[in-house]
Amino acid sequence: MRLDHFAAALFAIAALAVSAAPRAAFAADDALAKAIAGSWRTPKMVARDPIRHPAEELAFFGLKPDMTVVEVWPGGGYWTEILAPYLRDKGTFYAAGFAAGPGGEESKGRIALKAKLAADPALYDKVKLTALGKDKYDIAPPGSADLVVTFRNVHNWMGDGWAEQAFAAFFKALKPGGVLGVEEHRGAADKPQDPKGENGYVRQDYTIELAKRAGFELVATSEINANPRDTKDYPEGVWTLPPTFALGDKDRAKYAAIGEADNFVLKFRKPVK
Repeated sequence: MRLDHFAAALFAIAALAVSAAPRAAFAADDALAKAIAGSWRTPKMVARDPIRHPAEELAFFGLKPDMTVVEVWPGGGYWTEILAPYLRDKGTFYAAGFAAGPGGEESKGRIALKAKLAADPALYDKVKLTALGKDKYDIAPPGSADLVVTFRNVHNWMGDGWAEQAFAAFFKALKPGGVLGVEEHRGAADKPQDPKGENGYVRQDYTIELAKRAGFELVATSEINANPRDTKDYPEGVWTLPPTFALGDKDRAKYAAIGEADNFVLKFRKPVK
Protein backbone atom coordinates (compact mmCIF):
# COMPACT_ATOMS: atom_id res chain seq x y z
CA MET A 1 0.00 0.00 0.00
CA ARG A 2 1.29 3.46 -0.87
CA LEU A 3 2.22 5.63 2.09
CA ASP A 4 -0.37 8.30 1.26
CA HIS A 5 -3.10 5.67 0.95
CA PHE A 6 -2.02 4.10 4.24
CA ALA A 7 -2.15 7.49 5.98
CA ALA A 8 -5.59 8.17 4.56
CA ALA A 9 -6.81 4.81 5.81
CA LEU A 10 -5.48 5.49 9.29
CA PHE A 11 -7.15 8.89 9.30
CA ALA A 12 -10.48 7.36 8.30
CA ILE A 13 -10.24 4.74 11.04
CA ALA A 14 -9.38 7.38 13.63
CA ALA A 15 -12.24 9.60 12.51
CA LEU A 16 -14.67 6.71 12.75
CA ALA A 17 -13.45 5.89 16.25
CA VAL A 18 -13.91 9.49 17.40
CA SER A 19 -17.38 9.83 15.91
CA ALA A 20 -18.45 6.51 17.43
CA ALA A 21 -17.08 7.29 20.91
CA PRO A 22 -20.21 9.01 22.31
CA ARG A 23 -22.45 6.18 21.12
CA ALA A 24 -20.12 3.57 22.61
CA ALA A 25 -20.03 5.41 25.92
CA PHE A 26 -23.83 5.50 25.97
CA ALA A 27 -24.11 1.80 25.21
CA ALA A 28 -22.21 1.00 28.41
CA ASP A 29 -24.41 3.29 30.55
CA ASP A 30 -27.48 1.24 31.35
CA ALA A 31 -28.78 3.83 33.81
CA LEU A 32 -28.82 6.52 31.13
CA ALA A 33 -30.49 4.17 28.66
CA LYS A 34 -33.18 3.47 31.28
CA ALA A 35 -33.72 7.18 31.94
CA ILE A 36 -34.07 7.99 28.25
CA ALA A 37 -36.52 5.10 27.82
CA GLY A 38 -38.47 6.08 30.96
CA SER A 39 -42.25 5.78 30.78
CA TRP A 40 -42.57 9.06 32.69
CA ARG A 41 -41.17 11.14 29.84
CA THR A 42 -43.58 13.42 28.00
CA PRO A 43 -44.49 11.90 24.60
CA LYS A 44 -43.91 15.13 22.66
CA MET A 45 -40.41 15.31 24.11
CA VAL A 46 -39.66 11.68 23.37
CA ALA A 47 -40.67 12.40 19.76
CA ARG A 48 -37.76 14.85 19.50
CA ASP A 49 -35.11 12.35 20.58
CA PRO A 50 -34.08 11.48 16.99
CA ILE A 51 -33.34 15.19 16.47
CA ARG A 52 -31.85 16.10 19.85
CA HIS A 53 -29.72 12.95 20.37
CA PRO A 54 -29.83 12.94 24.19
CA ALA A 55 -27.70 9.82 24.65
CA GLU A 56 -24.92 11.00 22.37
CA GLU A 57 -24.89 14.56 23.69
CA LEU A 58 -24.81 13.63 27.38
CA ALA A 59 -22.10 11.05 26.70
CA PHE A 60 -20.12 13.72 24.85
CA PHE A 61 -20.27 15.90 27.96
CA GLY A 62 -19.05 12.96 30.08
CA LEU A 63 -22.13 12.52 32.26
CA LYS A 64 -21.82 9.94 35.07
CA PRO A 65 -24.50 8.89 37.62
CA ASP A 66 -22.52 10.05 40.68
CA MET A 67 -21.91 13.58 39.42
CA THR A 68 -23.20 16.90 40.71
CA VAL A 69 -24.91 18.41 37.67
CA VAL A 70 -26.52 21.80 37.08
CA GLU A 71 -29.00 22.27 34.26
CA VAL A 72 -29.38 25.95 33.46
CA TRP A 73 -32.82 27.15 32.38
CA PRO A 74 -34.58 23.78 31.99
CA GLY A 75 -37.49 25.31 30.05
CA GLY A 76 -40.19 22.71 29.46
CA GLY A 77 -38.09 19.99 31.05
CA TYR A 78 -36.85 17.94 28.10
CA TRP A 79 -33.46 17.32 29.73
CA THR A 80 -34.77 17.43 33.31
CA GLU A 81 -36.95 14.39 32.63
CA ILE A 82 -33.75 12.48 31.85
CA LEU A 83 -31.21 14.02 34.21
CA ALA A 84 -33.20 14.13 37.45
CA PRO A 85 -34.10 10.40 37.53
CA TYR A 86 -30.64 9.44 36.28
CA LEU A 87 -28.88 11.36 39.08
CA ARG A 88 -31.43 10.74 41.83
CA ASP A 89 -29.78 7.82 43.63
CA LYS A 90 -26.06 8.50 43.33
CA GLY A 91 -25.66 12.07 42.18
CA THR A 92 -26.95 15.58 42.82
CA PHE A 93 -29.06 17.59 40.40
CA TYR A 94 -29.61 21.34 40.42
CA ALA A 95 -32.26 22.86 38.15
CA ALA A 96 -31.33 26.52 37.74
CA GLY A 97 -34.58 27.92 36.45
CA PHE A 98 -35.72 31.43 35.66
CA ALA A 99 -35.06 33.90 38.44
CA ALA A 100 -37.95 35.79 40.01
CA GLY A 101 -38.56 39.33 38.83
CA PRO A 102 -37.42 42.49 40.67
CA GLY A 103 -40.60 42.49 42.74
CA GLY A 104 -40.32 38.81 43.59
CA GLU A 105 -42.96 37.75 41.08
CA GLU A 106 -42.33 34.36 39.49
CA SER A 107 -42.42 33.83 35.73
CA LYS A 108 -44.83 31.39 34.13
CA GLY A 109 -41.83 29.23 33.25
CA ARG A 110 -40.63 29.00 36.84
CA ILE A 111 -44.14 28.29 38.12
CA ALA A 112 -44.51 25.53 35.51
CA LEU A 113 -41.14 24.02 36.44
CA LYS A 114 -42.01 23.96 40.15
CA ALA A 115 -45.37 22.35 39.36
CA LYS A 116 -43.68 19.72 37.21
CA LEU A 117 -41.24 18.82 39.98
CA ALA A 118 -43.97 18.72 42.62
CA ALA A 119 -46.27 16.55 40.50
CA ASP A 120 -43.96 13.52 40.56
CA PRO A 121 -41.94 13.34 43.79
CA ALA A 122 -40.81 9.80 43.06
CA LEU A 123 -38.70 11.26 40.26
CA TYR A 124 -38.03 14.83 41.33
CA ASP A 125 -38.02 14.89 45.13
CA LYS A 126 -34.25 15.37 45.30
CA VAL A 127 -33.99 18.12 42.68
CA LYS A 128 -32.43 21.28 44.11
CA LEU A 129 -34.15 24.28 42.52
CA THR A 130 -31.97 27.36 42.08
CA ALA A 131 -32.15 30.31 39.70
CA LEU A 132 -30.23 32.26 37.08
CA GLY A 133 -31.16 35.79 36.15
CA LYS A 134 -29.91 39.36 36.13
CA ASP A 135 -28.03 39.88 39.42
CA LYS A 136 -28.95 36.31 40.47
CA TYR A 137 -26.06 34.04 39.58
CA ASP A 138 -25.74 31.49 42.41
CA ILE A 139 -26.78 28.39 40.48
CA ALA A 140 -24.99 26.00 42.89
CA PRO A 141 -22.50 26.30 45.77
CA PRO A 142 -19.14 27.57 44.50
CA GLY A 143 -16.83 24.81 43.30
CA SER A 144 -19.43 22.06 43.80
CA ALA A 145 -20.48 20.99 40.29
CA ASP A 146 -18.88 18.38 38.07
CA LEU A 147 -20.97 19.38 35.07
CA VAL A 148 -23.02 22.43 34.07
CA VAL A 149 -25.20 22.09 30.98
CA THR A 150 -27.34 24.54 29.05
CA PHE A 151 -29.27 24.00 25.84
CA ARG A 152 -30.19 26.75 23.35
CA ASN A 153 -30.16 29.61 25.85
CA VAL A 154 -27.14 31.80 25.10
CA HIS A 155 -29.11 34.11 22.79
CA ASN A 156 -31.53 34.86 25.65
CA TRP A 157 -28.77 36.08 27.95
CA MET A 158 -27.28 38.13 25.15
CA GLY A 159 -30.65 39.76 24.60
CA ASP A 160 -30.93 40.59 28.29
CA GLY A 161 -27.38 41.94 28.40
CA TRP A 162 -25.79 39.55 30.92
CA ALA A 163 -24.32 36.68 28.91
CA GLU A 164 -20.84 37.30 30.32
CA GLN A 165 -22.17 37.16 33.88
CA ALA A 166 -23.95 33.89 33.10
CA PHE A 167 -20.73 32.24 31.93
CA ALA A 168 -18.94 33.61 34.99
CA ALA A 169 -21.63 31.96 37.14
CA PHE A 170 -21.01 28.61 35.44
CA PHE A 171 -17.28 28.94 36.05
CA LYS A 172 -17.87 29.77 39.71
CA ALA A 173 -20.18 26.79 40.28
CA LEU A 174 -17.83 24.22 38.74
CA LYS A 175 -15.04 22.34 40.45
CA PRO A 176 -11.55 22.70 38.97
CA GLY A 177 -11.59 20.28 36.06
CA GLY A 178 -15.39 20.47 35.84
CA VAL A 179 -17.14 20.57 32.46
CA LEU A 180 -19.47 23.11 30.86
CA GLY A 181 -21.66 21.76 28.05
CA VAL A 182 -23.32 24.25 25.71
CA GLU A 183 -25.76 23.71 22.86
CA GLU A 184 -26.97 26.68 20.81
CA HIS A 185 -28.45 27.62 17.44
CA ARG A 186 -25.42 28.21 15.19
CA GLY A 187 -25.26 31.63 13.56
CA ALA A 188 -23.79 32.19 10.11
CA ALA A 189 -20.00 32.46 10.31
CA ASP A 190 -19.88 34.96 7.41
CA LYS A 191 -22.15 37.52 9.07
CA PRO A 192 -21.46 39.82 12.05
CA GLN A 193 -22.89 38.64 15.33
CA ASP A 194 -25.84 40.64 16.57
CA PRO A 195 -24.81 41.30 20.20
CA LYS A 196 -28.45 40.91 21.21
CA GLY A 197 -28.92 37.63 19.35
CA GLU A 198 -32.42 38.72 18.36
CA ASN A 199 -32.89 36.08 15.65
CA GLY A 200 -31.96 33.29 18.09
CA TYR A 201 -28.71 32.42 16.32
CA VAL A 202 -25.25 32.79 17.87
CA ARG A 203 -21.98 32.30 16.06
CA GLN A 204 -19.97 29.38 17.37
CA ASP A 205 -16.77 31.42 17.63
CA TYR A 206 -18.64 34.13 19.54
CA THR A 207 -19.83 31.58 22.12
CA ILE A 208 -16.35 30.12 22.45
CA GLU A 209 -14.98 33.58 23.13
CA LEU A 210 -17.65 34.21 25.79
CA ALA A 211 -16.60 31.02 27.56
CA LYS A 212 -12.89 31.75 27.26
CA ARG A 213 -13.35 35.22 28.73
CA ALA A 214 -14.95 33.55 31.75
CA GLY A 215 -11.85 31.37 32.15
CA PHE A 216 -12.87 28.19 30.35
CA GLU A 217 -10.79 26.19 27.91
CA LEU A 218 -12.40 24.54 24.89
CA VAL A 219 -12.10 20.74 25.03
CA ALA A 220 -14.11 19.54 22.03
CA THR A 221 -16.89 20.32 19.58
CA SER A 222 -19.58 18.01 18.23
CA GLU A 223 -21.71 18.05 15.07
CA ILE A 224 -24.35 15.63 16.36
CA ASN A 225 -27.04 18.32 16.11
CA ALA A 226 -25.86 19.99 12.91
CA ASN A 227 -28.40 20.72 10.15
CA PRO A 228 -26.93 21.90 6.83
CA ARG A 229 -30.44 22.63 5.48
CA ASP A 230 -30.81 25.54 7.91
CA THR A 231 -30.18 28.79 5.99
CA LYS A 232 -30.63 30.95 9.14
CA ASP A 233 -32.50 33.74 7.30
CA TYR A 234 -36.16 33.45 8.25
CA PRO A 235 -38.86 36.08 8.89
CA GLU A 236 -39.19 35.18 12.57
CA GLY A 237 -35.62 34.03 13.14
CA VAL A 238 -34.96 30.53 14.43
CA TRP A 239 -38.52 30.33 15.76
CA THR A 240 -39.79 30.12 12.17
CA LEU A 241 -38.55 26.52 12.16
CA PRO A 242 -39.97 23.58 14.12
CA PRO A 243 -40.89 22.98 16.80
CA THR A 244 -42.16 26.58 17.20
CA PHE A 245 -43.44 27.34 13.67
CA ALA A 246 -43.83 31.05 14.48
CA LEU A 247 -45.57 31.71 11.14
CA GLY A 248 -48.27 29.16 11.87
CA ASP A 249 -49.47 27.41 8.72
CA LYS A 250 -47.70 29.79 6.33
CA ASP A 251 -45.06 27.77 4.43
CA ARG A 252 -45.26 25.18 7.18
CA ALA A 253 -44.34 22.28 4.91
CA LYS A 254 -41.27 24.18 3.71
CA TYR A 255 -40.01 24.82 7.22
CA ALA A 256 -40.89 21.31 8.38
CA ALA A 257 -38.72 19.96 5.57
CA ILE A 258 -35.80 22.06 6.79
CA GLY A 259 -36.27 20.71 10.32
CA GLU A 260 -34.98 22.09 13.60
CA ALA A 261 -32.15 24.59 13.59
CA ASP A 262 -28.50 23.90 12.95
CA ASN A 263 -27.02 23.56 16.45
CA PHE A 264 -23.45 23.42 17.67
CA VAL A 265 -22.46 21.47 20.78
CA LEU A 266 -19.41 22.59 22.76
CA LYS A 267 -17.53 21.07 25.67
CA PHE A 268 -15.46 23.34 27.92
CA ARG A 269 -13.41 22.67 31.02
CA LYS A 270 -12.57 24.79 34.04
CA PRO A 271 -8.77 24.57 34.30
CA VAL A 272 -7.12 22.80 37.19
CA LYS A 273 -4.68 25.25 38.73
